[in-house]
Amino acid sequence: METIKDKIEALRKEIERLNYSYYVLSQPEISDFEFDKSLKELERLETAYPEYFDPHSPTQRVGSDINKNFVQVEHVYPMLSLSNTYSEGEITDFYNRTRKSLNEDFEIVCELKYDGTSISLIYENGLLIRAITRGDGVRGDDVTANVRTINSIPLKLHGKDYPALFEIRGEVLLPWKVFDKLNEERAEADEALFANPRNAASGTLKLQNPATVASRRLDSYLYYLLGENLPADGHYENLEKAKSWGFKISDAMKKCRTLDEVFDFINYWNEERKNQPVATDGIVLKVNSARQQLNLGWTAKSPRWAIAYKFQAESAETRLNSVDFQVGRTGTVTPVANLEPVLLSGTIVKRASLHNADIISNFDIHLGDLCYVEKGGEIIPKITGVNKEARFMIGDKVHFIKNCPECGTPLVREKGEAAWYCPNHFGCPPQIKGMIEHFVSRKAMYINIGEETVNQFYNAGLIKNAADLYELKAGDIFKLERWAEKSARNFVESVRESVQVPYERVLYALGIRYVGETVAKRLANAFHSIDDLIHAAYEQLIGVDEIGEVIARSVIHYFSIESNRVLVERLKSYGLQFALGEDALADKTDILNGQTFVISGTFSLHSRDEYKTLIEKNGGKNVAAVSAKTNYILAGENMGPAKLEKAQKLGVKIISEEDFLKMI
Repeated sequence: METIKDKIEALRKEIERLNYSYYVLSQPEISDFEFDKSLKELERLETAYPEYFDPHSPTQRVGSDINKNFVQVEHVYPMLSLSNTYSEGEITDFYNRTRKSLNEDFEIVCELKYDGTSISLIYENGLLIRAITRGDGVRGDDVTANVRTINSIPLKLHGKDYPALFEIRGEVLLPWKVFDKLNEERAEADEALFANPRNAASGTLKLQNPATVASRRLDSYLYYLLGENLPADGHYENLEKAKSWGFKISDAMKKCRTLDEVFDFINYWNEERKNQPVATDGIVLKVNSARQQLNLGWTAKSPRWAIAYKFQAESAETRLNSVDFQVGRTGTVTPVANLEPVLLSGTIVKRASLHNADIISNFDIHLGDLCYVEKGGEIIPKITGVNKEARFMIGDKVHFIKNCPECGTPLVREKGEAAWYCPNHFGCPPQIKGMIEHFVSRKAMYINIGEETVNQFYNAGLIKNAADLYELKAGDIFKLERWAEKSARNFVESVRESVQVPYERVLYALGIRYVGETVAKRLANAFHSIDDLIHAAYEQLIGVDEIGEVIARSVIHYFSIESNRVLVERLKSYGLQFALGEDALADKTDILNGQTFVISGTFSLHSRDEYKTLIEKNGGKNVAAVSAKTNYILAGENMGPAKLEKAQKLGVKIISEEDFLKMI
């Protein structure tokens, strides 16, 4: 039987490859529906099974669509992804969580989810001054010249009652009619066809010639207003006002006050969306009130006050040609089926997951079999069965391999697990290169190379681990294919500049199992230097907010390995930041040292997340549940009645926002 660990590893491996094709090359291999549902499944599994957390997981980052031919601009407000769901049960869970968290009446705004490419538009004094792609969520490409060619985006606003400076976000789209005509023209010119309108819109927005962009007749729908001094507290009301300023706002938008109204909207548009002139792939639900949004807050990747419901996918039947075995960064070996190409949900499918050895055996699968392929919760489509009645002159039976296809090491399988893995962690090329790729990634050391360059350096014998990057010389690099002397020098300089990356990101870059971005920040704030962390006892580690047994043991295990300690010492010698800087330490105090807080209710001066940060910066600890060890409850309006009752029973002191701010 397939194990959870094996399923997680299979999802992670393929999504990283597809992220590059999707965001960087704008050449997707699968549909967004398929991609998003797979990412949601991976997030669900990682939450349910934290022992399999991996800092390299695609859920720990937001994908990038940055094209280096454009100027990169940092977003004033990060452009996060929405959490996705594919069931009415999860919609109900979202609604009930929101009701419990707010403990007051609220409205949900339902909107169509347009299948285009995200854009952020900045207006100052009524004029469009900048258009930025989503990029990696923190910074994107300045595509203002291209966006100015889109007729549905106003260059100058109507009226005079708009804020002096604001941002509005939405989707750039290619209407179906234009998409079909564009593909007809490309076919006549013997050019590759676009897979779907989203791909066509994304590729068009990144063209270097605005005149060509104008000829593509892009469209847009705007759906989110941000900034100071907005007209109303309500998201719906702000968009209605934005219509009067000349923005194209969808009429398919409704305020709902009950769950039944939400489901009525979803059911109606599940069919009616097929009559829309542009592609849609779901419904977005947002809490209407900006005040309530602020109190619900955000996770590292998505807002807690919004969710996207995605429409269902398809299945198909096609022939199995061959099977590849791929080695992941942690050594797990995953079988991937190579298929006769088949059209599925708007994209051509050529590969599908075969999961693990048990699945292969249970299917009794042979080369040449007709297989059922489904776009379900996998990052790549999965094979769900074999049409044995259609067998005719089939080939050999598929067997799982016994040795690592990369280094030849005999594979091992832990008791109770379905996954086979290569135990040669420090000698197996995919595992070594995977660790280096994580180290140089944007949210880690941000050294300007990708998978292809890491592979090139490794194959040339220039690097065997992350520390070797700091030994590279320009003369060694420009001898390689596709490198010039100037680009080699620029790369070496970017490596030198990376030593300025702050401690918490360096800690994340090490790739300690279960230590993602957020956990790395927690550890850095609790243990102000790497030496403090290396020598931290188990009890000290689990005493840090959100650090549990699994993470604590992983940190201890990492530093128990001599090669890892040697790596840290080498990186220290090159000047990397392995301690909190003076600025970070200056913000920290011990005012709340030893004090434990529970936060409950809605607030007006700061969000819950901001209060959590203030508590930690001042030496306090955040916990979720009230107990005899709780010192204070920081209470806003509509504090949860259960917490209030328990606090009164235990004699826990309840303080207001103003009380807390005086304390610090």
